[in-house]
Amino acid sequence: MRTQAAVLFEQPGKWEVVDLDLEPPRQGKLLVEMAAAGLCHSDDHMATGDLVLPPGALPMAGGHEAAGVVQEVGPHTPGWSVGDRVVMSFLPACGMCRWCASGRQNLCDNGALVLAGVRPDGTRRLSLDGAPVGQAAGVAAFSRHSTVSVQSAVKIPDDVPLEVAALLGCGVPTGWGSAVRSADVRPGDVVIVMGVGGIGMNAVQGAAHAGASVVIATDPVDAKREVAGSFGATHGAATMEEATAIARGYTNGQGADSCVVCVGIVTGEQVAQAVDSIRKAGTVVLTGLPRAADDHSLPVSTRHLTLFQKRIQGSLFGESNFSRDIPALLQMYRQGHLKLDELITARYTLDTLDQGFADMRAGRNIRGVVVHG
Repeated sequence: MRTQAAVLFEQPGKWEVVDLDLEPPRQGKLLVEMAAAGLCHSDDHMATGDLVLPPGALPMAGGHEAAGVVQEVGPHTPGWSVGDRVVMSFLPACGMCRWCASGRQNLCDNGALVLAGVRPDGTRRLSLDGAPVGQAAGVAAFSRHSTVSVQSAVKIPDDVPLEVAALLGCGVPTGWGSAVRSADVRPGDVVIVMGVGGIGMNAVQGAAHAGASVVIATDPVDAKREVAGSFGATHGAATMEEATAIARGYTNGQGADSCVVCVGIVTGEQVAQAVDSIRKAGTVVLTGLPRAADDHSLPVSTRHLTLFQKRIQGSLFGESNFSRDIPALLQMYRQGHLKLDELITARYTLDTLDQGFADMRAGRNIRGVVVHG
């Protein structure tokens, strides 16, 4: 079949909307009609070249945060039906590797295929004029239709709007889990969230839900700090200096229990500020990504880490197990304990995708969503 998709042909480059050929689903695969796709900074990292794709990955149909409806089920694929409403996880889970078996689906060995845009057997399902086209994260959320693995899909209830459910494919579990799991926020904690966009706003929600007594939303954009209050932030700060002072004011000068770094493009200086903001034995959670050129730049004192037992903890997908956590988070939403509708600040089409990313970089959005027509 033919499908419209936004494709990246070079790095750096722009997303180009083209018509692609899509193969029907094979065993273990689903043909999904995408309803909505979230605009995540990771997609923009691909276009700018901040996130370097491996050789041969381009061209790539973009997007990794999506929800849709199953249109066709591959042969010998039990448990799935046409009409199933699904959220796609940008990290597949094979269920058999060491990481899946130990309850760490986010570290599944198949996750290495995310940047390559290929199937485990090295094949691709999309093509342009006979030439193969990769699927970002095996999902290609910026394609009107896509063939995805059942390892990347989870069924959702019929009463959840698909454009809201799409946010569960990346942004919500990543931010929520960064606070609840990676930072291990406890009741009474003082928490700083650096950067309160589509990921950080959910770290604010997670920290508040976990019982933090002080949640400091730190962002230079006034509107984001104001909105953060409705998601559970108790304070707003324009700079890390201000946030650190607030945290120390509540901890007898010790500093925050944790700082979750959710900035879109992380610098070494920001990580150093985060380390400086926490108490002894505190935790910095590094959720955002740096530019490729800055990947080895981390000006953090090792004496601080050793003598004060401070910890820098990476967080991929908020340490989430998508088959467990996406349904759980959706249940919280249905019960009124998790804000999702409020995260969506603008809607776009594939033709206005570049404007969506421009709005994201300018700080005008919490989460922009592409709504497929």
